Amino acid sequence: MLEQSLIEDGMRRGFAIARRGPSDTPNPQVGCVLLDRAGRIVAEGWHCGAGTPHAEVDAISRLPGEWRDRAGELTAVVTLEPCNHTGRTGPCAAALIAAGVGAVAYALSDPGQESSGGADTLRAAGVEVHGDVLASEARELLRTWLAKQDPAAAPHAAARRPPADASARPQVIVKWAQTLDGRAAASDGSSQWITGAEARADVHHRRAAADAILIGTGTLLADDPALTARAASGDLLVPAVEQPIPVVLGRRAIPDGARVRAHPALAANGLTEPLHYSGTDLVADLASLAARGVRSVFVEGGPAVASALIAAGLADEVLVYVAPALLGGGRLAIGDLGIPSMSGIQRLADARLEPLGGDVLVTAALPALRSAPLIPRAPGSATEGS
Repeated sequence: MLEQSLIEDGMRRGFAIARRGPSDTPNPQVGCVLLDRAGRIVAEGWHCGAGTPHAEVDAISRLPGEWRDRAGELTAVVTLEPCNHTGRTGPCAAALIAAGVGAVAYALSDPGQESSGGADTLRAAGVEVHGDVLASEARELLRTWLAKQDPAAAPHAAARRPPADASARPQVIVKWAQTLDGRAAASDGSSQWITGAEARADVHHRRAAADAILIGTGTLLADDPALTARAASGDLLVPAVEQPIPVVLGRRAIPDGARVRAHPALAANGLTEPLHYSGTDLVADLASLAARGVRSVFVEGGPAVASALIAAGLADEVLVYVAPALLGGGRLAIGDLGIPSMSGIQRLADARLEPLGGDVLVTAALPALRSAPLIPRAPGSATEGS
């Protein structure tokens, strides 16, 4: 087993990447880091929500080829005890054993009746195991999830289920990428790629964790995006039924040949085309999504849509991928928010910074929305032109 200080460093990295996963699903936020004998990170992974690979399996899948025959030299540092049961995915304890990982350190024991016992399974297979690493920090990360644990509850919940109050809107996460001077594109409109490969991979994992992915018609017509959650190889990160349902805002029609019409989540969810709303009543549009069982929406819709949702008080969280680069010009990443003076500045809460390769991810919340799922302010139009 590695020195305690190296394991704790790895665990703190595990906490950081665990937060990339959704906090509002039946499953916990979990991160896994694979360390070599010097404490260097060889691979890492996190859980993107119910039905997706668990953090340990995700990390193992990212293991470089040269390490697959040397996994016995690695220590898996996991923020929650590896699970010991087969649900929608297989047991993580078995996956670690099959991979040949030499040692496992975890923060908290799994409280589930069926899922617990992974540590004992690992020890029985000859894996060195060490628990209770930074347990208090893990409890803080999983506080909400731990409070919801009920041993009598059904062990497996559906990935998408209608909320108890179908009039409540989903969680809205607004994402954009920008240069250090706040630009989302060059003067000629080109924007690929502002950020590097690691930031783009993070975006795809977050897509996989959302129930729906939303863009405006301007982005649709300009970029013809696929809007799927994909690995670097181009393969789907999660099965079709777990892919985010595509949603388009705007009055313009979706072209017949648009790639989004071939989105795998459509047929898997009984849809024949992407969900399409005019964007003239954002509150009603989000309520409609909630009524369909959509609990989280990942917004990648360009400056007009992002600005409209934030200005209307309908965004819960922003994810800003910042590249240390300059473009200048007028292609700003965010538009007018209706704030005429500094007295109206909208300060965000719970801000976190995370390096992703050469870029930085800034995550922050809009705290005023926590007690008000629907804001009765006139949202205006979210369209990007007629």
